[in-house]
Amino acid sequence: MTQGYWTNDDFNVFSIEGLEHRMNGLQTKIQPKFEVVGEQISTYLSSRGTSEFFPHVAKHARRTVNPPNDSWVAFAPAKRGYKALPHFQIGLWGTHLFIILAVIYENPDKKGIAERLSHNVNQLISLPEDFVVSGDHMKPDAYNVREIGADGVESLLKRLESVKKAEFIIGRHLSRDKATELAEKEFFDFAENTIDQLSPIYDIIIGK
Repeated sequence: MTQGYWTNDDFNVFSIEGLEHRMNGLQTKIQPKFEVVGEQISTYLSSRGTSEFFPHVAKHARRTVNPPNDSWVAFAPAKRGYKALPHFQIGLWGTHLFIILAVIYENPDKKGIAERLSHNVNQLISLPEDFVVSGDHMKPDAYNVREIGADGVESLLKRLESVKKAEFIIGRHLSRDKATELAEKEFFDFAENTIDQLSPIYDIIIGK
């Protein structure tokens, strides 16, 4: 049987007790894989021609007590920092893999982004049926886009526009069982396909 790119040992890092021990697990098991993902996917994103994208592997450097419950590599058209920009993320919780497009609370143009997306809600709800949406990147849960429909998406966008801490996250989740079945090429094919589906949404977000 082919070894999956992601393993149960990777996901189990988020069950390790204590900040120091969990960070050691992240640094030795997961971050080297994020570096590889960062190099390949930033090249793939840049090849679209919109902008040059740069990878940002989460370091969790500000944490002093609580160990991180998830980790990721982010992609944005900036070498320094990504949180104020719309960006892509590929990462893990203990329960699942995620590949998302994110507008988080540091973004200064949330009102404009909400308005642009509101004019294109049909494009959001016509994404494949396994796409999910969320209003908080700090929580693992998300709603199926098709299930909440236009009204549910509009509600998240209104919140994005009016609530300071509100966010808008859209993409795919893959359970750890399914994620660990994917060989390296299968995982990258899945990631690139997800980005292909999200790229028109990214273009709306940036007003292209």
